[in-house]
Amino acid sequence: MLALTLVPGLGPRLTAALLERFGSAGGVRRATLEELGNVHHIGEKLARSFHESLRKANVDTEVSLVERFNVTLLGWGMPDYPKPLSSIDDSPYMLYVRGEIRPTDANAVAIVGSRQCTPYGKRMAEKFASGLVRAGFTVVSGLARGIDGAAHQGALSAGGRTIAVLAGGLSAIYPPEHDELAKAVEASGALVSETPMGMQPLRGMFHARNRLISGLSRAVVVIEANDRSGALITARHAAEQGRELFALPANVDSPTSAGSLKLLRDGARPIRDLDDLLEDLNGIAAAPATLFSDPEPTPRKSPALEKPAEMEPLPSRIWDLLFEPKPIDELVRELSLTIAELSRLLMTMELKKQVRRLPGNIYERR
Repeated sequence: MLALTLVPGLGPRLTAALLERFGSAGGVRRATLEELGNVHHIGEKLARSFHESLRKANVDTEVSLVERFNVTLLGWGMPDYPKPLSSIDDSPYMLYVRGEIRPTDANAVAIVGSRQCTPYGKRMAEKFASGLVRAGFTVVSGLARGIDGAAHQGALSAGGRTIAVLAGGLSAIYPPEHDELAKAVEASGALVSETPMGMQPLRGMFHARNRLISGLSRAVVVIEANDRSGALITARHAAEQGRELFALPANVDSPTSAGSLKLLRDGARPIRDLDDLLEDLNGIAAAPATLFSDPEPTPRKSPALEKPAEMEPLPSRIWDLLFEPKPIDELVRELSLTIAELSRLLMTMELKKQVRRLPGNIYERR
């Protein structure tokens, strides 16, 4: 399974399809190029890439990095794999953890927002995080600049637990200026990632990271987010995963709060202060008695990702490339189109509800 994790482009959905076809990770590694190409959603180009990457996967080097940085590997279905994550459709098959995830972390609340936050946003993130940990909650965020860093700092200053979910590997902290903050989080909670140890975070990986932030949490609180903030992606994941979504009102004239105000208009619960949040959290169904997965979880099936019927060749190619969410500039490179040509195609596909655009010009299948 670790070898499969090292294959670029092989996310949870395609991993599920491969495991369903070949029965085990070992079966996938033994598969021929032709056998890989016959798997649903994997064409000739992907099969060739996966086959070559599986052949070159350096598991020994990865294990050495895991040991060097004192990382625990949690495989999907293992007893200590976090149960909230195992319940979402695209949970990672391998989770890297620096620090410790405890059963009490089932009572987790995510605090997210923009990197370019105002002093008001930073102050509120720290205040809410401090209050939540004093009330017995674990604070989850993404270790990014701005609201994320303030949330972790607030939890740590109150002596509570906090979990940081990273887009890149755990051998090199991003952003680098949060290295000391990451060490403090590790000592008082955990650093978590689904990506190989040495992988640098790329633009599209933050979108995937955000689903883990909401997936680990009972609820998501958006403190301050502009209309292009990745926090809006976390909010959408929260809604899809059945997590409660809260947003803090702010100045209607401020661009830094445009995304938060849109969430409130779309149905997020408004909160004025910590008392509002705690009152609403107490009304939500209690967290499960244990954070960890059942000893014998229900076998996973690859999610249904049926291509829309009667697609033209170029939209069909775009749909195939979106086996994982991708930024538009990556699609431009892979398709050798101009940005104007691709934008027109994507707009048409959006109108037909074949794809959807996420903040940051990232696209995914619908």
